[in-house]
Amino acid sequence: MADLEITRNQGIATLTMNRPQARNALSMEMRTELCSALHEIELEQDIRCVVLKGAGDHFMAGGDVKGMGNSVNKAPEEIKKEFMLRIHDLHPIMFAMRRMPKPVIASCRGAAAGAGVSVALACDLIIASEDAFFTLAYCHIGTSPDGSSSFHLPRAVGIKKAMEIALLGDRISAEEAKDIGLINFVVPTDELEAETSKLASRLANGPTHAYGNTKALLYRSLESEFESQLQAEAEYFADCAGRNDFREGVTAFIEKRKAKFTGN
Repeated sequence: MADLEITRNQGIATLTMNRPQARNALSMEMRTELCSALHEIELEQDIRCVVLKGAGDHFMAGGDVKGMGNSVNKAPEEIKKEFMLRIHDLHPIMFAMRRMPKPVIASCRGAAAGAGVSVALACDLIIASEDAFFTLAYCHIGTSPDGSSSFHLPRAVGIKKAMEIALLGDRISAEEAKDIGLINFVVPTDELEAETSKLASRLANGPTHAYGNTKALLYRSLESEFESQLQAEAEYFADCAGRNDFREGVTAFIEKRKAKFTGN
């Protein structure tokens, strides 16, 4: 059984982390499969939205801590080298989601813990069921965060709240997560799949190239200076303006009808 299942339907690629017996803990195999899938989907023109979810009752309960148990009694330098490589193996997933020229949605139920929070935060939008909970949890195994959570978390909730979440490792309910800006949407548990599908369909029928440019602009704004950001806005807008979706959007506005975007 593959650690990652991939389905494609009506412009939406759904990536299902498939280790329900381990709460979808991020195995080395899953990392490889997820990274490969994201690289493939990035280049598929007919895919216009990506959904990431977990099989069974949980999104992802972090890294494979049981697997780490095989390493903790090695020599310190050997452990350091091993975990540097493990963590660097995780980075291409984050880069791929950030670079993806189409929206990426995390659909969370149950636990999102440790690396599960990191992976969810690296997605563009997060929708969660009422029974979902989030805990950064790294402090509970005596280590600091990885998987880009130290970058995304303070930008999502502010530095003081990020310190609280990272240093205490407490559980955060879906409702609180929404209130503090950690996630976007909370829906009834039995409606998560339907509401995720509705959100993904809305995005998959939108102006995909414009979404990609919007993603790039918003992410670069986290580190850009004012002048360079305004220049990028002009360049990205002009790039969109030469495309069919802009022509359709303007025409539909003038004709007072809903635009029918093709993603081009």
